[in-house]
Amino acid sequence: MAHLLLVNAAELLRRAGTQKTISVDVPLVDLDVVDDPRFPDGAEVAVQLELESLNDGIVVNGTVSVPWHGTCRRCLEPTGGVSVSDIDELYQRVLTDPDAFEIVGDQLDMRSIAREVVLLDTPSTPLCRPHCAGLCPTCGTNLNDATCACAGPPVDPRWSALDGLKGLGDLGGDA
Repeated sequence: MAHLLLVNAAELLRRAGTQKTISVDVPLVDLDVVDDPRFPDGAEVAVQLELESLNDGIVVNGTVSVPWHGTCRRCLEPTGGVSVSDIDELYQRVLTDPDAFEIVGDQLDMRSIAREVVLLDTPSTPLCRPHCAGLCPTCGTNLNDATCACAGPPVDPRWSALDGLKGLGDLGGDA
């Protein structure tokens, strides 16, 4: 099905302002994403793109979404979600923009862009929630679910001079 991410650019390039919508689900294996533990078996990438032709190329805007799972890096609980990545790219026959992709043989091959954002934007060290409290380093209690009676971490005496600054508030004053 990755051939659905190969788009015939000839019809788009005939007239500036021509638009095309692409809405497909592509298996990760079709994007050459295999054996990545962040993705469930059989996961599919939802690709939603709008293409618009310009005088010198085609602008591609949209999103690529993929489900993921993993282990929270602080509390070690299972976590997961959907990684949504924005796409905003330019394709050109003659590359005048250093960030543009080349139109080869009147085709836009968007597999590489989809693969790139899936691999780069999916968390490799996820958190179960933004303010995960993690585990107590002494007893291992999940501090998101309970508190423990362990003493706090030892205080380094070299930092004790900074303790006097706690609670002083805004030191900058009004500007």
